[in-house]
Amino acid sequence: MVAEDSRIYDFIARWAAEKPDEEAIAFGERRVTWAQLDDRVRRAAGALRASGVGPGERFAVVDKNHLACLELTLAASLIGAVNTVVNFRLAAEELVHVLNDSTARVVVVGSEFAGIVDEVRDRLPHLREVILLGGEDDEYEERLAAADAVTEARESDPDECFLQLYTSGTTGWPKGAMLTQRSMMAHTRALTPAYRMDADSINVVAMPLFHVGGTSWALGGLSAGARTVLVREIVPGPLLDLIENTRATHAFFVPAVIHALLEEGERARTATASLDVLGYGGSPMPAPLMERVLRSVPTPLYSVYGMTEMSGVFCVLGPEEHRDEQRTHLRASAGRPLPGNEVRVVEPATGDDVERGELGEFWVRSQQRMSGYWNLPEATAETITPDGWLRTGDAGREDDDGYLYIEDRVKDMIITGGENVYPAEVERVVLEFPGVAEVAVIGAPDEKWGEAVTAYVVCEQGESVDDQALLDFTRSRLAHYKCPKSVSTVAALPRNATGKILKRLLRSG
Repeated sequence: MVAEDSRIYDFIARWAAEKPDEEAIAFGERRVTWAQLDDRVRRAAGALRASGVGPGERFAVVDKNHLACLELTLAASLIGAVNTVVNFRLAAEELVHVLNDSTARVVVVGSEFAGIVDEVRDRLPHLREVILLGGEDDEYEERLAAADAVTEARESDPDECFLQLYTSGTTGWPKGAMLTQRSMMAHTRALTPAYRMDADSINVVAMPLFHVGGTSWALGGLSAGARTVLVREIVPGPLLDLIENTRATHAFFVPAVIHALLEEGERARTATASLDVLGYGGSPMPAPLMERVLRSVPTPLYSVYGMTEMSGVFCVLGPEEHRDEQRTHLRASAGRPLPGNEVRVVEPATGDDVERGELGEFWVRSQQRMSGYWNLPEATAETITPDGWLRTGDAGREDDDGYLYIEDRVKDMIITGGENVYPAEVERVVLEFPGVAEVAVIGAPDEKWGEAVTAYVVCEQGESVDDQALLDFTRSRLAHYKCPKSVSTVAALPRNATGKILKRLLRSG
């Protein structure tokens, strides 16, 4: 239970007092007790202050999963600063946008990404300092050793942002979702009982920390006093070894990762035998993969329906429902809302509730909701209603038993391998390629990735486009998961009478 805690940092101090010598986090060969974690977080907070990062000011982390990123998020909670965890897969242009948009004054960068930051540093006017993390020239550990530990937590407003995660944007650039002490504490209170996490749990954190599926999952386990096993990057064989060797009880993956684990054959069954919870989410699980999982792995399955703007999960489908042979249709459901979360199904144009069973947009309201998008008041107003409902952009229906079913995405978002991609981001780049007059990007069904980014282009008169050259062009400007898997040249894009492109006709072939 975390009811007495008012900020994310508080549960670290509490567990450090209750069981100081027990292991809190395992990361590679490193083992950190609760007392050591508390000390490291306080020193990280001191190091941030020494670098001039004050309340409300942003710093950034650019790296694969690392213990330091969690420490810095907790340190931000302690002193009122804001950790901007950046997607390390971003192309240079996107990285420049995120770092400039966040106004990050300090960047902690993993050694393998230091060159990318160096290349664009002269385009980052807010940046004052770069701290190298990992490798032979690591500076982070030196900073912690030299820092004065913060002994008194700053009095903070529960609605202060301490974590800023960037989501793909309909305008073509990522938006910074501001997650607060209140929103993340509400999420941990909902998450831990839903997934039966407690102080005896061993929680594998493998998804990237720049996602709520990474950071929020980690904070949920830490709040429960669980031992956290942090995975730097996902490699199926070693990941199965780690689950088996640590006797892990909890893990969360996107369906594409589960697909990769199942490709390891019988090893997937034996290595995951200790798991009490195998959570999945980030994208729908294709029906063939669902059937394969249910046949191959006896581990209790829990689905997640959530989003960055809600600090993580707000709807769950439990293991009994996954294996209910009398209601197999539930496997296509997103589950039911967690306690503390209200969900409506709404006609987007009017804001009126639709009849149960009819299609509408999911609106959700709870204390888990972000405070808004950083420096984007119009986008915030478009997403959050005056009475606090968050428009998810997901279209679906609710059945008579309260289960939600996602049927489409109001804003055409593509989910590929658990990553969110908005077509506008990709279309912006494709239109820069010589010879392209028009483009429409959709998600085509894909058994492995859920959806594959697919581009339909119309060439300028008298011009042609080399498909591979266009793909290479996008890969130099976008994170690879956002790039089209295929390109089709068409004479014209389907449009309605008002000229709007009819992407549903492209999806239907």
